Amino acid sequence: MSDTTVAAVLAELAALEDPKIRAVNENHGDDHGVNLTKLRAIAKRLKTQHELARELWQTDDTAAKLLAALMCRPKAFDRDELDAMLRSARTPKVHDWLVNYVVKKSPHAEELRQAWFEDPDPVVASAGWALTAERIVKKPAGLELAKLLDTIEADMKDAPDRLQWAMNTCLAYIGIEHAECRARALEIGERLEVLKDYPTPPGCTSPYAPLWIGEMVRRQEEAAQS
Repeated sequence: MSDTTVAAVLAELAALEDPKIRAVNENHGDDHGVNLTKLRAIAKRLKTQHELARELWQTDDTAAKLLAALMCRPKAFDRDELDAMLRSARTPKVHDWLVNYVVKKSPHAEELRQAWFEDPDPVVASAGWALTAERIVKKPAGLELAKLLDTIEADMKDAPDRLQWAMNTCLAYIGIEHAECRARALEIGERLEVLKDYPTPPGCTSPYAPLWIGEMVRRQEEAAQS
């Protein structure tokens, strides 16, 4: 049993605080200044410690919450605990890591997806859409793709940023993974123009759905021919 304490972990994280990293992160809505490679190294050293992770999550420290997402045992959380954690995860990175590293590995993921999908809080709803994107790719059976496209067509243009991003991801994945829906997905993306002007570094794929779909389908076709 580890004798690592919350105070010791918080002190280690505080020692890694870099004002330049914090300044960059704050531009993206995140309030921490810890290099994520160094944070992951701490998680690797401490290994899985679920109770310590729970305690770290209860702090107000964003870096501690990120570390908790890496150190916890996802299947050990019950449904209500994950729901409460999601609703307290207000910064983008904590929200993303909780959904991707914890909720997606939980036996409650599908129940939470359905509960969050139409939540009146757009940040909570964005988690439901992120889980839906996962299903579009990995387990689409039972999803009504045409209905999802109806909702995206009606609501994505004016959705708050994080919800819009998650809905756009679903739009792109529908177009990439489901050829029978591709033409409609492309048409919706071209008409709504969501993220059309998003700055994309050289060599990276644009999040603008028509370009994203086109590039990924091209890669799939090249792979099939090789």
